Amino acid sequence: MDWKLFIARRIYRTKEKEDDKSVSKPAVRIAMAGIAIGLAVMIVSVAVVIGFKHEVRDKVIGVGADMVVTSLDEAQTYQAAPVVGDDSLMAVLRAVPNVSRVQRYATKPGMIMTSDNFQGIVLKGIAQEYDTTFLHRHLVEGRIPLFTDSVSSNQVLISKTIADRLQIGVGDKLDTYYLEDNIRARRLKVAGIYQTNFSSYDDLFLLTDLRTVVRLNNWEQGQVGGLEMQVSDYALLDATHERVLSCLDGKSDRYGGKYYAQTIEQVYPQIFAWLDLLDVNVWVILILMTGVAGFTMISGLLIIILERTNMIGVLKALGADNTSVRKIFLSFAFFLIRKGMLWGNVVALSCCAVQYFFRVIKLDPAVYYIDAVPVELNVWVWLLLNVGTLVVSVLMLVGPSYLISRIHPARSIRFE
Repeated sequence: MDWKLFIARRIYRTKEKEDDKSVSKPAVRIAMAGIAIGLAVMIVSVAVVIGFKHEVRDKVIGVGADMVVTSLDEAQTYQAAPVVGDDSLMAVLRAVPNVSRVQRYATKPGMIMTSDNFQGIVLKGIAQEYDTTFLHRHLVEGRIPLFTDSVSSNQVLISKTIADRLQIGVGDKLDTYYLEDNIRARRLKVAGIYQTNFSSYDDLFLLTDLRTVVRLNNWEQGQVGGLEMQVSDYALLDATHERVLSCLDGKSDRYGGKYYAQTIEQVYPQIFAWLDLLDVNVWVILILMTGVAGFTMISGLLIIILERTNMIGVLKALGADNTSVRKIFLSFAFFLIRKGMLWGNVVALSCCAVQYFFRVIKLDPAVYYIDAVPVELNVWVWLLLNVGTLVVSVLMLVGPSYLISRIHPARSIRFE
């Protein structure tokens, strides 16, 4: 074993002994605690932010889609201008690389009226190709019927928010009204109740078959409100969007409607801008915690160097140069950092596991769209945080270690 590493290990083991009464032992413990707390906070913060961003993004995509194709003349309301969504267009869109699913939909704004209450709604029609995985995951009661584009089932899914507000349950019938040149009415039967905790969706949307909504809108054969598209790799969403736009460029349907595609980030810019702001918070936390850990290590190392002045003088008298002595104390600091990081990882991973499995810390879904703090631990990010903490902490100690060069052997061992 290298003699410098041997001495550093002996100093480290001395500090581990319970009978060590030196001044530097509390400083060593504080330094290790600073490293542990700093790393734990960084790991938990990053895990929460990654989990939160993915949970909210998946929920926004679940109530909509990764990308939507509508009419270029679409008004900024839920009463969309129709486009033709026939098999040929769907085949073209499915052929775009990274597109995994294409599904038609249509919407119709209206109102539910009961004997003592009323509620504004948006009736959304879906067809047989619609991916109901998200709906099944958030189904609270009842069932999801098989919706098609050829038969009006007169069945509907409503949100728990609307059901509680209007005192409606599974099996009840709803009288819905739609205002055009004259008032049109449609009686629908509640087949199931869902709850996404996404207020802008739960407060408005009822889901039924595509055929019903198309007929309520008096649209021509083949016309729909739009087409929702899901992608295989969200990281390639912008590139996929460009390909879809190039496929639709200049195309019109047989009724003169022009196609236009938007990503989910363009449809809900305020939500994704809010999620992007979370990255700023993470960087602030990382910088602050790295600074706390680094400065506690610096103070601890300085105290140890001052306490070991006599030993440094003896080593220099025996022929050790400044570089060798600095390496001894940097190696000692590495042992402290390593132990602090071990405890930091134990604390952070334990906190993440408890929250992941037991969902201890709750959130208000009306504000945050989810009911508990999510955690998602990315292995590569975890490794990067550990390596980064180790490297930055050691580098911050290089400067203070030069104090050793100011210690002269003659003066340091004069009274020894």
